[in-house]
Amino acid sequence: MADDGEAPAAKRLRCERLGSRLLAGARGYGKLILLGEHFVVYKVPALVAAVGRYTDCDVALEAGAGIEVADHRPAVPGYKAKKGAEGRAAVALVLDHLGVDYAAQKVSGIGASAAQVVALARALGQAVPALDLDEDAVNAAGYEGEKGYHGTPSGIDNTAATFGGVLKFARTAGAPKFEKKALPAPIRVVYASTGITASTTAVVADVTAKRESDPAWFDGLLQAYVGLLARAEAALDAGDVAALGACLDENHALCQKLTVSCAELDALVLAARGAGAAGAKMSGTGRGGLMIALAPDEQAEAAIKAALEALAPQVWTTVFS
Repeated sequence: MADDGEAPAAKRLRCERLGSRLLAGARGYGKLILLGEHFVVYKVPALVAAVGRYTDCDVALEAGAGIEVADHRPAVPGYKAKKGAEGRAAVALVLDHLGVDYAAQKVSGIGASAAQVVALARALGQAVPALDLDEDAVNAAGYEGEKGYHGTPSGIDNTAATFGGVLKFARTAGAPKFEKKALPAPIRVVYASTGITASTTAVVADVTAKRESDPAWFDGLLQAYVGLLARAEAALDAGDVAALGACLDENHALCQKLTVSCAELDALVLAARGAGAAGAKMSGTGRGGLMIALAPDEQAEAAIKAALEALAPQVWTTVFS
């Protein structure tokens, strides 16, 4: 994913006709979950934010038939091979949802999961004006694409990739509900990759199996999370980074109890805290993937970044605003 600086609202890019081809390009932003991964599946709210890194997607509709995807995204070793089948399924799901007939024309393009499918939906909306896609329709198409990666997604990833900013998101029996949070001041964030790729579908299925085998255990964790979320949202609204960071620490402990953290994530979290982070936790699927740390100031941000770079293959900074 490329980097556009601060965590932005989503934006549209170019659309131009080139000879007999219709070429369109668009962008979808990555995201970090502040609180609530896995619990959000069970219709309790989560806090999520877009980051400054994004996936560009160029789409060309040409003579011929079929789908051709060229993926030039930088990625940790093995990511594209492990996610390849899921990615191809995700692309086809977006095209099917939007009614793009790839049996009658060739769809060529490039699409990390939600950023990929949201960028693809936006680009198709520009390439085929008759689709008349507003942001809600882009989000809906992104949700369909996420099914290729997640089976039954919560909708949190594609919503963040579509609308940007910091969101409070809740899955419902109908359309998801979300609100954009207005932060009193920017929040400095450092995040890092373990370099380990995990299947979201497999991890979510494992958590579901654990819940079904011991409902009381899971409900206890869920209720603890609900109380934690209320405190975290109050801290976010007040711009209290120290209190919000403490909530991240507690959420990481809940993720450990869910068994979705791992030794690599735990090591990065501890390193960030030791370097001065206000709080740190895993973010996303878990058992690999990413972690996030809140930096109370610029000096702490530099120290956290250096500590994580000693352990992680990839480290980035962003600003939530």
